Amino acid sequence: MMQDTSALNQQRHPIADDESVWLFGYGSLIWKADFPYLERRRATIYGWERRFWQGSHDHRGTLESPGRVATLIASPGTPCHGMAYRISGETLKPLDIREKNGYLRETVSLHFSDNSTASGLVYMATQDNPAFLGESPLAAIAEQIDRAHGPSGPNRDYLLNLAQALREMAVEDDHIMALERHLLALR
Repeated sequence: MMQDTSALNQQRHPIADDESVWLFGYGSLIWKADFPYLERRRATIYGWERRFWQGSHDHRGTLESPGRVATLIASPGTPCHGMAYRISGETLKPLDIREKNGYLRETVSLHFSDNSTASGLVYMATQDNPAFLGESPLAAIAEQIDRAHGPSGPNRDYLLNLAQALREMAVEDDHIMALERHLLALR
């Protein structure tokens, strides 16, 4: 089931077209930055971990066969490493559409490698949205990812690209790497 959250996000966190804001990416936004940005920096947020628990009916799957994509699950003190982009409010609007299937913008504190911090936004899909699939055995998640295909391509590409991007950033993420191993074992 799909839920278009784009209008809600613009109401909850209005950003004028000529303002800039930091946006934290922890999934496809790490490796698929197909939008203009003013600055890009590695960043970390604390208290969250990446999980493939969100259904994708609009990009990496269909209504009949949803894919699985990353969201954040609360985990006190846990670091989640990703990429932060300083973007204009004008750029944020198309990203609201890209992330519309159950993702809501939330405010987070970004921590950069030079020990500076900034307030930013992150798209997060919580368990109360209709596309949330939740926890399953890793083998079952990998099988679903392997089968799913949507308008943005095979779901497997999303997982494999994310795993590769995290390796290139020297980020260890047990969930992502274990899913990748399960997925590759299917072939």
